Amino acid sequence: MSGPAAGTAVAATTTDVVCLGESMVTFLPSQPGRLADVPSFGRGIGGAESNVACALAAAGHRAAWVGRVGADGFGDHLVETIASYGVDTSAVRRDPVRPTGIYFRTATDRGTDTHEVAYYRAGSAASAMSPANVPYEELFAGRVLHLSGITAALSGDCLALLRELTAARPGRPLVSFDVNHRPHLWRGGPADASVLLELARRADLVFVGEDEAEEAWGIVGAEAIRAAVPEPAVLVVKRGSAGATVFASGLRPGPRSSIAGGAENAGARSSSAGGAENAAAEAESADTVTHVPALHVDVVAAVGAGDAFAAGFLSATLRGLPVRDRARHGHLMAAAVLTVPGDLTEPPARDHADRLVALDDDAWGRLRLGPGWTAADRASEEVRTP
Repeated sequence: MSGPAAGTAVAATTTDVVCLGESMVTFLPSQPGRLADVPSFGRGIGGAESNVACALAAAGHRAAWVGRVGADGFGDHLVETIASYGVDTSAVRRDPVRPTGIYFRTATDRGTDTHEVAYYRAGSAASAMSPANVPYEELFAGRVLHLSGITAALSGDCLALLRELTAARPGRPLVSFDVNHRPHLWRGGPADASVLLELARRADLVFVGEDEAEEAWGIVGAEAIRAAVPEPAVLVVKRGSAGATVFASGLRPGPRSSIAGGAENAGARSSSAGGAENAAAEAESADTVTHVPALHVDVVAAVGAGDAFAAGFLSATLRGLPVRDRARHGHLMAAAVLTVPGDLTEPPARDHADRLVALDDDAWGRLRLGPGWTAADRASEEVRTP
């Protein structure tokens, strides 16, 4: 099988979001310090797309993760752990030859000079994903298909797969794409990180950090990023402590048909006469621009926040909430992860999160969230001056 059949239709489904990508076993340090000095590690799981699936399932959505792992104990651990969050893992494939990827990391923030990550993922089972060996029926069975740029960097076959999955075609589910630029993965890889721009322009909903857009593409500022990525109906520019800016020109949430309509409309925009220039002009004239400030958070570990933000935003999109509320739910889901040591945690109860999202701008700006905040019984417990 070299790709989805022409005119592949999406059948009736009970799945909200399907996430495709590599998940790995991660070894977390028992104490701060250099990898050379850490005496022992605890075992966990890590993977941008599986993190999103786990967070969505924990938040009450029907999520599936599609990936490829080795026929080994680490593969067993990944599948069992991801499934324990309520994620459907029935479409995960086992590779009898290639191993499951693993990595070790230090306890410091990924953005600091002292942060170290040692990956053992070259030749992994996931790097062998290709248009010829993935289950397209399962991938196209959800209301949303969530992808990330990490997969594109794993191998030439993985890049070809992402190009297939982001191609405009009738019945394609809404394609959510997190740029997730990882420079170390592109060294000697199948293509330059500029392919991430190509993939982003083929998606319907895009998440990109202001910092990674500058690093990957040399583009500075949210408005300039939107000018370079005009096609997606929704572009979310994450700006760290400054919050998030959302450019929205469509992508109606709600029933599956209206979400799919966003994909078809986006495809029509990108293929219309005039190409990128017309699309850019349309985005400039039709966009609603919403800026949502970030929360004050007492950070325990700055890992997994981007995946959690994407999950919160997708959750609110599936629920048909306004753009501001989608971004606020993204901030809250990120805050839940930032206040625990690992990449995953139990999100706040939906009614608790909804109460916080409904706060007025002044009260939202005064929120400060620390460890244990997700278990609070009422919103007022977190409203305090930072």
